[in-house]
Amino acid sequence: MATVRSQIGLIGLATMGQNLGLNIAEKGFKISIYNRTYAKTENTLQRASEEKVAANMSGYEHLPDFVQSIAKPRPIILLIQAGKPVDQTIEQLLPLLEPNDIIIDGGNEWYANTERRAALVASKGVRYVGMGVSGGEEGARHGPSLMPGGPFEAYQVIEPIVKRIAAQVNDGPCVTYIGAGGAGNYVKMIHNGIEYGDMQIIAEAYDILKNLGGLTNEELHQTFTAWNKTELQSFLIEITARIFSVKDEDGQSYVVDKILDKSGSKGTGKWTVQEAAELAISAPTMASALDARYMSALIDQRKVASAVLQGAIAVPAVDKASLINDVAHAMYVSKICSYAQGMNLIKEAGKVHKWNLNLGEISRIWKGGCIIRAIFLDRIKGAYARDANLPSLLLDPEFASELNVRQTALRRIVSLAAISGISAPAFSASLAYYDQFRRSRLPANLIQAQRDFFGAHTYERIDRSGVFHTEWSK
Repeated sequence: MATVRSQIGLIGLATMGQNLGLNIAEKGFKISIYNRTYAKTENTLQRASEEKVAANMSGYEHLPDFVQSIAKPRPIILLIQAGKPVDQTIEQLLPLLEPNDIIIDGGNEWYANTERRAALVASKGVRYVGMGVSGGEEGARHGPSLMPGGPFEAYQVIEPIVKRIAAQVNDGPCVTYIGAGGAGNYVKMIHNGIEYGDMQIIAEAYDILKNLGGLTNEELHQTFTAWNKTELQSFLIEITARIFSVKDEDGQSYVVDKILDKSGSKGTGKWTVQEAAELAISAPTMASALDARYMSALIDQRKVASAVLQGAIAVPAVDKASLINDVAHAMYVSKICSYAQGMNLIKEAGKVHKWNLNLGEISRIWKGGCIIRAIFLDRIKGAYARDANLPSLLLDPEFASELNVRQTALRRIVSLAAISGISAPAFSASLAYYDQFRRSRLPANLIQAQRDFFGAHTYERIDRSGVFHTEWSK
């Protein structure tokens, strides 16, 4: 049996697991690692040697030896494919664990699965933490944003480790205790839904600038580079600027132009939209981003349709500089709308599940490490610092003032795209969200009349209280 006593263990040595393990070792913590295929364990140990952190890492071929190598209470991170593989691993792991040991699921897992598993392992006295990990390969290696949820006592055990390995920003490490149950996985899910919206907004900006503004890849690179020095500064804007500068092997053409226009997804965007429907929270920007990915998959059908269905008869001429300026403002307004939708979802889920979520602190830990990290998040943190019970980011005085100025640019971009036959679902959905939210009266009165007509669903009135029904056919 092993004699080394590590402070933490990690199961799953694909890209994310391997990099997070190396991060933990580099920060001075002793870690035991295990993978179902031992070759990956050996590969990770080789990397640890090359990166001079081998002294803090021990690899094991057999699961019992791995478990015994960890000091009690044993915290063990799982970084494996969500779903059945997690259940199978827990089934193998549980007989080897003891009361107060901690299983930490770091995958993109459906929060209800986390709560189900927590109840299962609790029967043996084992604690379960669902911890969102964002930042991709680079973040895992050098500092991700971490969103742990579950028993607070379990978080206290791992707190010294997660605070050291997380991304570090000006106001602390990008980790905080999110809340009980599946709160950590839930917040990570919404993070990914916002990420979908951000990426679609950027893709539409690219489409409009390229196809209506005629910007070359070099001009796009310059534009996004300049934007990354403004309030749009973010990881996604930064990497987009870089993408436009990368040439193909021939040294002439650009890689981005050779990539098939079919985007994938791993489920968190879909779960976010499903949750929005479940909680009756409007989330059109994120939903439009998900729909756009589904539409992108219809390549063969779109090729046929392009030869059959007509678009714009004439595309209006545009001033390049004015277009770039308007697109920047349109992106900012859409971004506010998208984040407002995401934070509303988190807030409502917190109420329903009694998670006692801190929206300002959640926005703070997204400032570094994660995919949606942006200077913009300081503004969101400030908004919730001013009013912890803010009904919507759109109603924060600072954001509202900016929206009032910039919304005209979003209108011009949406109008231009529609006239020109360029689809801009995220821009359009954001504008519709903004306009619906700002109107004191919507045409839902007619919908209620229709529902009452065909189903006697009743309605309320604006001139007196009570519930009413009309015999419309009379």
